Amino acid sequence: MESKRKIKTKASVLLLVSALFVGMLAGCGGNSSNSDSAEKDNGSNSNQTTTKDDNAPVKFSLFSADPSPNWTGMKDEVGKIITEKTGVTLDAEFAVGDPQQKVALIASSGQYPDLISAKNDISKLVDAGAMLDLTDLIDKYAPNIKKVLGDSMKRARYSDDDHAIYAIPTYAGVDQQNFKVSGGFELQHRAVAEAGYPEIKTVQDYENVIKAYIEKHPTDENGNKNIGLTLNADDWYMYITVTNPAFYTTGSPDDGEYAIDVDTQKVTYHFKRPVEKEYFRWLNHMNDIGLLDPESFVQKYDQYKAKIATGRVIGLIDQDWAYGDGEKALKTAKKFDQGYGHYPVTLSKEYKETSFWPTGFMAGYGIGISKDCKDPVRAIKFLDYLASEEGQVLMNWGVEGKDYNVENGKRVIPKEVSDRKVNDATNFMKETGIGLYQTLGVHYGDGVKDATGNYYTTNFPEQIVTEFNDVEKKTLAAYKVTSWRELFPKEDEFKVRPWGAAWNINIPGDSEIVVLDNKLKDITWKKIPEAILAKPADFDKVWDSYMNDLDKAGVAKAETLREELVKQRVKLWNE
Repeated sequence: MESKRKIKTKASVLLLVSALFVGMLAGCGGNSSNSDSAEKDNGSNSNQTTTKDDNAPVKFSLFSADPSPNWTGMKDEVGKIITEKTGVTLDAEFAVGDPQQKVALIASSGQYPDLISAKNDISKLVDAGAMLDLTDLIDKYAPNIKKVLGDSMKRARYSDDDHAIYAIPTYAGVDQQNFKVSGGFELQHRAVAEAGYPEIKTVQDYENVIKAYIEKHPTDENGNKNIGLTLNADDWYMYITVTNPAFYTTGSPDDGEYAIDVDTQKVTYHFKRPVEKEYFRWLNHMNDIGLLDPESFVQKYDQYKAKIATGRVIGLIDQDWAYGDGEKALKTAKKFDQGYGHYPVTLSKEYKETSFWPTGFMAGYGIGISKDCKDPVRAIKFLDYLASEEGQVLMNWGVEGKDYNVENGKRVIPKEVSDRKVNDATNFMKETGIGLYQTLGVHYGDGVKDATGNYYTTNFPEQIVTEFNDVEKKTLAAYKVTSWRELFPKEDEFKVRPWGAAWNINIPGDSEIVVLDNKLKDITWKKIPEAILAKPADFDKVWDSYMNDLDKAGVAKAETLREELVKQRVKLWNE
C-alpha cells in the first residue's frame, strides 16, 4: 500500500501535468529561456521530455538550510565552468538564523524554489506535497548519481513506509575515509609549546595547559585580557561547542540529543547519562576559577569569531568550520603560533573520544527538486553533472593549470596555491569556488580514487601534510605524528552504527516527538548554562532541577518515540 505522503505527492503532480496541457504552469523560479520543454517531469510519469539543448541557459532557484557566506552567485571560476558545462545558474538563498523556521515558511507558502536542501526538515516539505519523488528521474537521466551511490541508493529512501527519494544524499561522501580532523578540543600552538608538549588526553590535561599559560600571560602585548576558553552558545551553535562535547568526551557517539546503545538500540536523552553531569561540572569548575570566558553565553557568533581573530583565546571546543574564519585571520596575519591544534580530550582515560565512531554511508541530508520546478529533467541532469568524475574533480581541485598541475600522471597543487588555500582561505574560496559546491552534488568521500588513479578530493594524507604550516608541523612532530588524525582513536575500535546517526533520521511532521524535542531543547538550553555558571555548591541543586524538568516535559516518551524511529531506520537500511 502506498503511503499517504506518496499519494498526496502523486496527486499534486497529476494536477501539475494537467495544468501543463492547458498552458497554465508558471515555474516558481526556473525562468528557462528555452521554451522547447513541452512537459514537466514529475518523477513518476513515464512521458518525460526535456529541452532540445541540454546546455541552453536556465536559472534555477535554490534554498539551502546551510549558510554559505562565501557564495558569489556562481561568478567564481568553478561556478562559471559549471554554468558553461550545464547551462545552469543558481539564484540561491542560504539560511540566515533559524533554518527550521525558514523551511516551515516555505512549506506553508505553497510556492517552492526549484531546488531545496532542507536537511532534517525535509519532512515539512514532503508533508506539504512540495517535493518530487526523484526515483524515476535518477533512473532515466542520472547515470553518475546511480554509479556513485551504487548499493547505497536504498539509503536515500525516505522512510520505511515510503520508499520515495525526495532528496539525493549530498552531505556525506560515499566510501569516505576520515583523514582530517575538524573537531576535538583545540589549543593554541604557543600554549602547548610553552607547556613542553605534554600529554593532552583528559579535561584535566587540557585545563593544565590553559591555566599555566594564562597565569604567565594574563594579557596580550597590548594589555588586553587573554581568555582561557570561550564557547559559542549563539542559537544552534550551542550544540557544537556546549552540549555535543559532553558525549564525545564520555564514550558516546553523535546521535543528536540521544545516546543509543549500539547493540540493543535502547535510547536515552543523552544529558541523563550520569557521566555527562560530570562533564558539565568540569565546565562549572572552569568558570569558577576564571578560565571560562564570562561572555560565552551572551556573545553573538560574529563576536565569537572576532574574539578568536585577536589571538587572545587560548582554548576552544569547536569544529574548524565554525571557528575557521577567526583562525584564518590569524594565519593571514602570519600569527601561526596562535592557530589551533586538535586533541582527543575525554573526561578521564577510561573513555575513548568518539568523533570518528563510524556510521556507514550517511544518507538523509541532501538536495531535492520541488514540484514547482519548471524543468525537472534539466535539474536532475545538472545535479548529475556535479556527480560526474569531471564535476567532482572540478569542485574539489579547481582548474587544471591554475589551481593544480598534472605531473607524471598525478594531480599536484602548487605551493603558492596551497598557501593561499590555507592562509587566505576566504578570498581563495570566493575567487576559485573550490569548496563551495560539495553539498549540492552526490560525491565520493576522501580516500577514493578516480579513473586516473588520483584522489577525487584533496583531503588525503600526503596533501593534508603539505597544507600544515611550520608551527603545526613542529607541534605534530613533538607528538611523533604527521597529522592530527593519528592522535584520535581509529574507526575500527568501534562498532558501525546500523542506523547511521540519529540526528540524520527524518522525523514525520505529525510525530509528537517534534513538540517533545522542542520542549526538551528549551529546558536544556536554559538549564545547562545555568548549571555551568552556578556557584559550585549549587551545581547539584541546579542539575537535579534540570532532570526534574525533563521528566515533567515527557522525556521518557521522547526516548520511546525516538527508539521507534531508530529501529525503523535500521530496518530500512539493512533489510
